[in-house]
Amino acid sequence: AKIGAHVAALIPNRSTLQLGIGAIPDGVLASLTDREDLGAHTEIFSDGLVHLAELGVITNRYKNTWNGRVVTSFAVGTQKLYDFVDGNPFVEFHPSDIVNDTREIRKIDGIVAVNSALEIDLTGQVVADSIGETIYSGIGGQMDFVHGAQLAKDGKAILALPSTAKNGTLSRIVPNLKPGAGVVTTRGHVQYVATEYGVVNLSGQPIRRRAEMLTSIAHPDFRPELLAALK
Repeated sequence: AKIGAHVAALIPNRSTLQLGIGAIPDGVLASLTDREDLGAHTEIFSDGLVHLAELGVITNRYKNTWNGRVVTSFAVGTQKLYDFVDGNPFVEFHPSDIVNDTREIRKIDGIVAVNSALEIDLTGQVVADSIGETIYSGIGGQMDFVHGAQLAKDGKAILALPSTAKNGTLSRIVPNLKPGAGVVTTRGHVQYVATEYGVVNLSGQPIRRRAEMLTSIAHPDFRPELLAALK
């Protein structure tokens, strides 16, 4: 909920949303019930988006592409979700090579892409599909939406993650990535990073400043060792 509130603060009225599935996207969506005329252009369509559509928050009224329609590639969720999309002209399905096409994403004014991460090092390298050498998930559309959102007029790319893992025993913000981990979003593409302790904008920042900013949103228990590693 805290991460969701921090991310939601970056989402003004008339924005178009791209979100994944899980606790953090649900937390973001739960914090957007007071917004007006949001849109959705997202690889995955989930229950949280249905709730905002039923509340009249998601209207797609101001989208400058696919106006008046949610655009997505697939839906995963409850029976309520499937009943909502079934035969509903408000939701339009397209293959992911269209929905995730950076050339299409960059056309959407005010698109806000919210994606997750497993680990981020102090320079801003983002790991999202592996834990060390172990593959955890696919990369999905993260690269496409991070890049496309930053190319769009008034677009934003946000990577949101809890500050710790394994019941608070490990920091997700680290001096160095685990050996074998794959970088999904490069430090050249990263923009906003959010944890429960706040949000920072790394875009255009030098390495030292990035490390200081990321340390400021790490769990307090790990900040001393992160600062020591930085020095």
